[in-house]
Amino acid sequence: MAFIRKRGKKFAVIYRIKDDNGKERQTSETFSTQKDAERRQKEIEYKMAIGKFEVPKCTTLKELIEEYVKIYGHDKWGVSTYAGNISLINNYILPTIGKVKLSSINTHFMEKYYKDLLEMPAVKSSKNMDGSGTITESTVNEIHKILRSAFRQAVKWDLMEKNPAVDATVPKAKTQEREIWTAEMLMQALEACDNKMLKIAFHLAFTATLRIGELLGLTWDEMDISEEAIANNRAYVIISKQVERVSRDAVEALNSKEIILIFPTSKKNNKTVRVLKTPKTDSSTRKVYIPKSVAQCLVELKAEQDEIKEALGNEYQDYNLVMATTFGLPIGDSYLRNKMQDIIDELGLPDVVFHSLRHTSVTYKLKLSGGDIKAVQGDSGHAQADMVTEVYGHIIDEDRRKNAEMMENAFYNKENLNPQMKGSEESSNTIAVPEGVDAELLMKVLGNPEMAALLTSLARTMKV
Repeated sequence: MAFIRKRGKKFAVIYRIKDDNGKERQTSETFSTQKDAERRQKEIEYKMAIGKFEVPKCTTLKELIEEYVKIYGHDKWGVSTYAGNISLINNYILPTIGKVKLSSINTHFMEKYYKDLLEMPAVKSSKNMDGSGTITESTVNEIHKILRSAFRQAVKWDLMEKNPAVDATVPKAKTQEREIWTAEMLMQALEACDNKMLKIAFHLAFTATLRIGELLGLTWDEMDISEEAIANNRAYVIISKQVERVSRDAVEALNSKEIILIFPTSKKNNKTVRVLKTPKTDSSTRKVYIPKSVAQCLVELKAEQDEIKEALGNEYQDYNLVMATTFGLPIGDSYLRNKMQDIIDELGLPDVVFHSLRHTSVTYKLKLSGGDIKAVQGDSGHAQADMVTEVYGHIIDEDRRKNAEMMENAFYNKENLNPQMKGSEESSNTIAVPEGVDAELLMKVLGNPEMAALLTSLARTMKV
């Protein structure tokens, strides 16, 4: 039988096995949470009871990877991650170092392997159409993540003493800063756009900070665009699904995990299928309020769709999608990208990808809100606020640099040695200090950030 023992912040599932010589010994598997440990304990006890429990026996990296994918990958990976990782494993890991004994792999081996990868040809892909390129630093980093995770499991399974990838130096991936549209450029594109679906896509990607898959997965039942909601500035959309094209093999291997439905296809031999699936992280599911103008655009689109449904009858395949073709199927992401490229070519705008609209959205919202990172994170679906600051911190830095410039002019150039609060003379937002109240003490109270937040909240609830 198996039992659980807490070791620091980890939980170990401990059980006894017989080695190759028939000698019984104790072994363990370590987990980060008690829930994971309890699940594994039940699995071990059940398989022991029916006589089908086998301790992972891996001597080569190939055997470890196969066991890792079967036990860990099938449980932890989504269909997109599964397909991407399997591709890296089959293209770059198994053909090169798959036969190497686990006992021969150390940190030095890993560093040499990473260095050798950079000189190897990359497989043909959408980013390497003619197959002439070499493996990039970014790809090596992705391979490193897989191996580091696989070796971590190997240590837990008592197959290796330490993880050789942890301390290995990985080639630094070159970050390429993508150009994005300014709000003025987006407005220019909107005014020139005569494609109804692309215009809706522009509006939603910008105001709701959507990824293209989230945009394509929006459904009419998860929004409020009623007259009352629009009148009260409470119109919203809920992002809880996304449309993606994924590997058919990945869907089958994971038994349709994450998949809500698979859209029909006219080609039976396709290696990929288009699916409606749940988001990759919990934080991606969110409610985003949208401006009146965008809500009104959705109202008009819904009315047009209802007319088409009535006209087509049973010929309309109703999946309740916002971004739908004439016959109800999801609009392809390539369609939107191609139409966007037409606008770029026509207006001579910077040649950006559709995803850059999400960056334009975050940038605009950060500036508009005065750097309210938490509020913007809620709209964007980033897992943590620091992800917003890492990617968009330069925007806040711009305003901070402006502060330094203003101080240079005002103080050191002696242009304004006694600055006044903006609008202090004409502003009606002044406070009359009641008789008997210590003005200095009152200012200290108002200067407390928590008290200021409380008063702001109270003021909002008191608005009629």
